[in-house]
Amino acid sequence: MVGLRQKCGSGGMSTQVHLTTETIHRAWDPALTPVITVDSGTTIEVETLDASGGQLSRESQSEDLRALDFAGVNPVTGPIFVEGAEAGDAIRVTIIDIAVGPWGWTANIPGFGLLADQFPDPHLVHSYRAGSYIVMDNGIRLPTMPFVGTIGLAPEEPGSHSIIPPRRVGGNMDTRFIAPGSRLYLPVEVPGGLLSLGDCHASQGDGEVCGTAIEVGASVTLRVDVVKNRRLRFPFLETHPISDRRGPFLVSMGVGPDLMTAARDATAGMIEEIMRRTRLSPVDAYLLCSIAGDLKLQEVVDAPNWVVGMHLETALLDF
Repeated sequence: MVGLRQKCGSGGMSTQVHLTTETIHRAWDPALTPVITVDSGTTIEVETLDASGGQLSRESQSEDLRALDFAGVNPVTGPIFVEGAEAGDAIRVTIIDIAVGPWGWTANIPGFGLLADQFPDPHLVHSYRAGSYIVMDNGIRLPTMPFVGTIGLAPEEPGSHSIIPPRRVGGNMDTRFIAPGSRLYLPVEVPGGLLSLGDCHASQGDGEVCGTAIEVGASVTLRVDVVKNRRLRFPFLETHPISDRRGPFLVSMGVGPDLMTAARDATAGMIEEIMRRTRLSPVDAYLLCSIAGDLKLQEVVDAPNWVVGMHLETALLDF
């Protein structure tokens, strides 16, 4: 369902359009028919499904993850045709507000995630919104920090393309700074851009190491603007003013010649520390690293070894 909420007037007020989850799709494709055409400067309210696409519910159990159909995950709402957008331009998306749903989930899905070999069994944790916080079934309580996990334009390459990997034109970037107050620039490859978005998260760490965040349905309010002749190689982001966490932090490190191995070692080190300080099981500690721990490059200049750190707010373990 597409509804016109506010008509553009002589005073320059932007048109506001409302898109529901009846307009979702599950692949990037430049041949998709736009569900709406808008002018540059339009404000749009977009409803999104959770990353499971409705396959999981409040009643779901860990074993239900084995039946998860990856062809149905990460549905996005759209596509939106933005008038005047052409190849060589950029579409600037200003995130105005994100209202997350009352229920969410985080999971260890077999075969998925940075430490998939160490955590082979399915594990599902439900979470619930409590004011400005999220409370999880395993006792973890953390601030709600919502953002859009998947947002992008259609690639020029013909055919249907999976939504799972991110691309030059955006997509499943899972970058927690695509949050209210931030402005995301996406390179246009096809006329109108064909903007779509979904996969919102109530909280996530940099790296999303277990493969999921706090996955939620949401309503996203955003504004789209065409920036002519803004030739970007990849997406570019201007973050909101308060875009990072408060310390003090615990920092585990991985050191070695391979950044992926160092990232795995840093994550494993933080799991061990969480278990030492709390009663969380190994897999719940892994999930905590995914929803609140930030992987950072500490240094990449002192060959032959590099350093990756996993940062976690110390206060999160006080529960």
